[in-house]
Parts: sequence; structure tokens; C-alpha cells
Amino acid sequence: DGKIYDAYVIYPRSHTNEANFVEYFVYEIMPDILENKCGYKLCIYGRDIYPGEDTASAIEKRMQKSRRLIILLTHQLTNCKEPAYDQHIALYNALIQNDTKVILLEMETIGTYEKLQESLRFIIKQQGTIKWKEQHTVHPQSSNSKFWKQVRYHMPLTLKSS
Repeated sequence: DGKIYDAYVIYPRSHTNEANFVEYFVYEIMPDILENKCGYKLCIYGRDIYPGEDTASAIEKRMQKSRRLIILLTHQLTNCKEPAYDQHIALYNALIQNDTKVILLEMETIGTYEKLQESLRFIIKQQGTIKWKEQHTVHPQSSNSKFWKQVRYHMPLTLKSS
């Protein structure tokens, strides 16, 4: 299908303490489970987009080469007045072009989704979210937890290369 990545990961990027777990999750836990244990290939901003590249076009190209978009929902995302560029492109691809499936990971209880942008609320209404619960932090590396099983259910089938 010409795709290089199984999923492009979109997460709120910030320099506050609350972002520490999200970044740890994105850079450590997700690659460990989804790449090392399940054989998927993720594209993560800050790891797979290189310094000096035109960020906007690099993001678009990486998304076009991804089978899924994984968006991490946090309070920071709900309180953000101006969504990140990659989130704009992701939602455009998912809703307007209808060519990429979105997986929403609710990293903390959002409550009502009123503060989220309308396009995200629409996707949540259609398919819901996969909720990360506090007890997952005890054994976040267990690929057999209910959370990771739900994520894998929404991921494309992995093609085992021989």
C-alpha cells in the first residue's frame, strides 16, 4: 500500500511537568510495546522528523505514509486554543479525505468533551476512545493489558517479514 508506518503519533508537546508522563509514554512505553513487542512501526514527532527538515511538509509526508493516526487526548489538548499543525492535518485527513483511521487514546479523564474541537468530538461520538487508567501505570509494559489489546485491535494487521 506504499505506507512506511503503521501509525503516526500525535501528542501535546509542552514543557510542563504534566507533559512528562505523556512524553515518557510516547517515547518509551509506546515504542517498547507497539514496536518491540508487537512489530509495528510508529512515526513519532521529535524522533522520526529530523532537524533541518521542513516540519510542515515532513509531518504531511509522514502522515500520508501512515496507516493510522494515534491522537493522545489530555487536558492540555482540551485547553489548547490553537491545535498543533499535525493535529490539524490529521483531522483533515481523517474527516475530509476519509483516508486514515484515527485511534484516540484518552490519557487522562477528560470528562465532557465540550472543550475539544468539533472534529475531535465527532470522531469520539463515532468510535469512542481507548482510556488509559491509573492502574496501567503499575505495569505499563504489559502488552497483554486490556488497554494495549484495544489499541492493537484498532491497529492494522502486522505483516511479519520472513
